[in-house]
Amino acid sequence: MELVDLRSDTVTKPTPEMRQAMANAEVGDDVYGDDPTVNRLQEMAADLMGKEAGLFVPSGTMGNLAAILAHCRRGDEVIIGDKNHSFVFEAGGLSAAGGVHSHQVPNQGDGSLRLEDVEAAIRPDDPHFPVSRLVCLENTHNRCGGTVQSVEYTNQVSALAHSHHLGVHLDGARIFNAAAALHVDASELARPADSVTFCLSKGLCAPVGSVLCGSKDFIHWAHRARKMLGGGMRQAGILAAAGLVALTRMVARLEEDHVRARRLAKGLANIRGLQLDPGTPATNMVFFNLGPEIRPSADQVVQLLRQAGILTAASGPRRFRFVTHYWVDDEAVDRTVAAMARAVA
Repeated sequence: MELVDLRSDTVTKPTPEMRQAMANAEVGDDVYGDDPTVNRLQEMAADLMGKEAGLFVPSGTMGNLAAILAHCRRGDEVIIGDKNHSFVFEAGGLSAAGGVHSHQVPNQGDGSLRLEDVEAAIRPDDPHFPVSRLVCLENTHNRCGGTVQSVEYTNQVSALAHSHHLGVHLDGARIFNAAAALHVDASELARPADSVTFCLSKGLCAPVGSVLCGSKDFIHWAHRARKMLGGGMRQAGILAAAGLVALTRMVARLEEDHVRARRLAKGLANIRGLQLDPGTPATNMVFFNLGPEIRPSADQVVQLLRQAGILTAASGPRRFRFVTHYWVDDEAVDRTVAAMARAVA
């Protein structure tokens, strides 16, 4: 039985075209800056983000940390949402590795930060306080339902931050999903920020890697941070080749994942006892809870679905996140709905 994997879009495997490109990749030593395939990827990524330069990194976590290290000095403070990926899921790296203090403000249900909260978090110039240096945003916002932050909102936060001489870093791991949902170019979402990361290995299907983009001066310092963090790779063009295919072939099809997420949500909504989050899905993530009338726990439902060839992961005792991606087709969606109906019956 072929498995349907809805745990995340990180489970995507490279396409046959990517595998061929990797096998044929022209490579050099990227630490010396002479891997031509990495250089092409970085240039293409920067162009797509509307930035001057890019830096290929092994992961989005490293990209976000390298960005914070490039923006901040030890003892500086980052204003960040309390559900932001860098705060929740990146092992405290900004503090542990960077010596950077975090000032958490509440994310709203749509993933945004209230402008009033951001402004109130900016420290006055007082030696008792850390120096407010950076505002971190996320788009799409994972913990808030895969929600999308608009161009207008990103412009507003950036204008506020810049008026106080703060930088803005955008964790755009799924920025192309946000762009697809809003029917805008990703560069419009990234341009107001001083730096942006995006992931190649989620919905874009590449096996490894993210790209950090910003000004040439910023990337100079981020490059030093990448080296310090152990992210200097050698013949990395083998990986970058898959990233080039991802950017040229996979971006335009992301709306298909959104359509299938809506199909999945519609099917799940017809199952008695499932409580879908209002407005889900915003992009390629469907969030829902098991109602009180359903006897199995989320972990038990996970096991029942696995027996039916559906891989899922509970995000709480009664909560699920299902994620659609390139390897989930219409038949897989329909199989999932039918299996879920049996599991909770």
